[in-house]
Amino acid sequence: MDTKRVGQIKKQFDLVIHNDESAKVEFWYARELMPLLGYERWENFSKAISRAMDSCEASGVETSDHFREVTKMIETGKGARRSVKDYMLTRYACYLIAQNGDPKKEEIAFAQSYFAVQTRKQELIEERIALIERTEARGRLRESEKRLSQNIYERGVDDAGFGRIRSKGDRALFGGHTTMEMKARLGVKDNRPLADFLPTLTIAAKNLATEMTNYNVEEKDLQGECAITVEHVQNNLSVREMLGHRGIKPEELPPSEDIKKLERRVKSQEKKLAAQAGKLPETIDELFLLQSGYASRLYRTCGRTGKLYCDY
Repeated sequence: MDTKRVGQIKKQFDLVIHNDESAKVEFWYARELMPLLGYERWENFSKAISRAMDSCEASGVETSDHFREVTKMIETGKGARRSVKDYMLTRYACYLIAQNGDPKKEEIAFAQSYFAVQTRKQELIEERIALIERTEARGRLRESEKRLSQNIYERGVDDAGFGRIRSKGDRALFGGHTTMEMKARLGVKDNRPLADFLPTLTIAAKNLATEMTNYNVEEKDLQGECAITVEHVQNNLSVREMLGHRGIKPEELPPSEDIKKLERRVKSQEKKLAAQAGKLPETIDELFLLQSGYASRLYRTCGRTGKLYCDY
C-alpha cells in the first residue's frame, strides 16, 4: 500500500473519531466504521463485532470496557424517526474487529495497523503495514515450502534431497550464490533460515517460484529428485529473469530485520493494546449523546452485558 493511498484512507478513519473528555478515551461508532471497513450490510458487520467480543472475552479483558451497545435514532422519511442498534467501540475493540476481518481487503489491512498504533502518525502506520505484509509473505512462503516438502517426499525424495533442491533453487534465484553464500553475504547465522532476513520482495519471489514448482510437480506428476530439481531451478530462473526486467537483482537487495524479532514486537504491542486504549465510561452524558445523534436521556451501563439502559 503506497503512501498516498495510506494517507487517503487515514483521513477517512480520522473523520469518525469521537472523544469522551471525562474518561479521556477515543472511540468510534460501529455504524460509522462499518463502510470504512468495506461492509455493506449491518447484519454481516454485527457478526464481525460478535466475533471480536468473543476474542476480547477469551483474552480475559472485560468486554463492556470496550464494546458498548447504544441506540441511535435515524430519519426514515417524512420526519419520522426510528431507533437502531449501534455500538461504541474503543480502539482495542476496533482492532479486534479488524483482526476478525479479511486481511486481503485493503480497508481491513489498513485498519489492523491503524488501530494498533497508539499515536496514529502516518509514518508509524505505514511502518506497521510494511511489517505485517512481510510477516504474511513469510508465512505464505513457509506454507508453500511445507507443501513442496510433502510433494517431494511422496515422490521418493528424502529430507536431504529437499534441502538440495531448495539450495539449487536459491542459487538460480540469487545469480549463482548458494544459500550459505547468501547467509554470509547478509550476516545470517548458519542455524537460521535465510528467508527470515530477506526483504518482502525477495520472500515473495521465492514463494512464487516455489508455488510454480508445486503446481507443475502435481500437474505433471514429476518423480524423483532430478526431475523436481530441474523444475525448481527453471522456475527460480524465470522469476529472476522477471525481476531483472525491472532492474532488480535479489542478491543485491539489503537484508531486513530478523522477522522473529518483528513477530515478537507485534505480539508485545497487541498485549498492551487493551490498556492503552482506555475504557469506555460507565455512564454516558445525555448532551454528548444528543450531539452525536443518539437517543436522549441519561444512559447507564449494565455491568454484565455492557448495554446502555435509559433512565426515564
